[in-house]
Amino acid sequence: EVQLQAFGGGLVQAGGSLRLSCAASGFTFVDYAIGWFRQAPGKEREGVSCISSTDGSTWYADSVKGRFTISVNNAKNTMYLQMNSLKPEDTAVYHCAADLACPAIVAGLDPDYLEVWGQGTQVTVSS
Repeated sequence: EVQLQAFGGGLVQAGGSLRLSCAASGFTFVDYAIGWFRQAPGKEREGVSCISSTDGSTWYADSVKGRFTISVNNAKNTMYLQMNSLKPEDTAVYHCAADLACPAIVAGLDPDYLEVWGQGTQVTVSS
């Protein structure tokens, strides 16, 4: 079964850090662009970060540049999102996803249009 599972979320104070992980099963990352999007109550879905499968280039939303870092361990088929200097506005459910290219993952589309996506992990940042 093709599956992505995100974990590592939690409650943290503003200025704190969290590292999210995303484990894949049933397929390997090397053939896909992989990344993160988030959904907060009452807000539009937002692309957060992505790694391209073609050249390994990375993309970040302006709102997280300089604070978040995406990485992947292909040997473990696991992706990470290191989140530093967290802000209350980062509060959301964070989902990991895989598709043929990054634009699909970070465009804020209905995730059912994506090749693979996971149920997400809650990140709550208190002020």
